[in-house]
Amino acid sequence: MEVDYKARQDRLREIAGVNTVIIVPGASMVYFTGLRFHLSERPVLAVFTPDGNLSFIIPELEVPKLRERPDLEARAFAWSDTDGYEGAFEGVVNELGLRGGTLGVDGLSMRVTEWLAFQNIDSSLKVKPVERDIIRIMAHKMPDEVESMRQAVKISEKALENLMTWVKPGMTEREIAIRLSEELAALGSQGIAFEPLVQTGPNSALPHGMLTDRVLQADEFLLIDYGGAMNSYPADITRTFCLGKPTDEMRKIYDTVLRANEAARNVSGPGVAMGTVDKAARDVITAAGYGQYFIHRTGHGLGIGGHEAIPQIASGVEDLLEPGMAFTIEPGIYIPNLGGVRIEDNVVVTETGIDLLTSYPRQLTLS
Repeated sequence: MEVDYKARQDRLREIAGVNTVIIVPGASMVYFTGLRFHLSERPVLAVFTPDGNLSFIIPELEVPKLRERPDLEARAFAWSDTDGYEGAFEGVVNELGLRGGTLGVDGLSMRVTEWLAFQNIDSSLKVKPVERDIIRIMAHKMPDEVESMRQAVKISEKALENLMTWVKPGMTEREIAIRLSEELAALGSQGIAFEPLVQTGPNSALPHGMLTDRVLQADEFLLIDYGGAMNSYPADITRTFCLGKPTDEMRKIYDTVLRANEAARNVSGPGVAMGTVDKAARDVITAAGYGQYFIHRTGHGLGIGGHEAIPQIASGVEDLLEPGMAFTIEPGIYIPNLGGVRIEDNVVVTETGIDLLTSYPRQLTLS
């Protein structure tokens, strides 16, 4: 995927109220530079100055990785384990003219360690959290980003199709999750968006439960939440099944969640308040008598960072959906000691409605 990183970086420099933007390893660094570093005891920082230049505070051992990207035209302030990183921070502050300025940082990812290193050089430096600005930039997906997500979904859905021809009662949650990861890899997924979540029977009543060695039984819920990745962009899909004969109550729960999912999809589009999408799903579940068992938001932003904070498909959020925003629609009902149902789809807002990326059948039984 060809990415215009300079155009992305220029949008960072438009953030108001700061002299310089600094980010640390993570999704935002991948988005704005294409570089992946570990957030470790060795500080790595990308420094975006108003003059259009990019600099890095970087350990010597990571410099070759930076040199492999001449397109970034980045300046390296390298430091060694022997000398420590303080000199690199001082070089950035002095040589880039940062003294007395305001640094825009991602307050969700920059650590106290990095901030104190700057403060030790110049105590007059000020910091401004700009994570909301960064997230808003990343929230508007370009066509190439959407296409990567579409490919991730395509691979993921084929992997689930293959998996479900193999799954049967008597298998453990862990066995099923391992097989699903193998199917994703065999189909060309570039890693996984997150560790597959496979929950059986009562375990499926925990929205973020742990993978266990519990054995799948016939006639109970099997919830699978997973996603492959393409060009760093994820799929995030959940389907719930019953291998056998569900009870009337199980069918009612499933049908309610399905209708809630459909209601949220039907109301989504540009100019719609994010809370309105949540309400559409929640109203269906509440009307069916399960309101107290829908215990999370209806959806979250989706992109290179996996879960992204914008858009936030939750109660009372008045921010409006805009073209290019990608998010999940995943209402659920979770009944203690019985199990839970979640149906999760991935959508992108268009100029006139939504582009539904997911198409895997939404049905409780496979027959």
